[in-house]
Amino acid sequence: MMHVKVKAKDVRFTIPIPYAVLSIAISILSSKFFQQHTNKWTKEYFERKKLDFTFPLIDKKMLKPIVKELKNYKEIVLVDIKAEDGTEVRVRL
Repeated sequence: MMHVKVKAKDVRFTIPIPYAVLSIAISILSSKFFQQHTNKWTKEYFERKKLDFTFPLIDKKMLKPIVKELKNYKEIVLVDIKAEDGTEVRVRL
């Protein structure tokens, strides 16, 4: 299970993310339908800002083994960020 901890001035919360939910999110984000609509939704904004960018395709076959391997490494901190205003974000397995 992945744990996301956020600390701000007045707010402190933890979000546990099971690997099953992570796998479902990867399936949704890597679907052709979602990727086509993401480019379609952002096209107008990028044209206004005069940016030439399209979101790269996400390959589900490549990400699934990575998530499977992460299950073997518990308690590893993936992200640990502390901002100047005291906000902290930590992601650990």
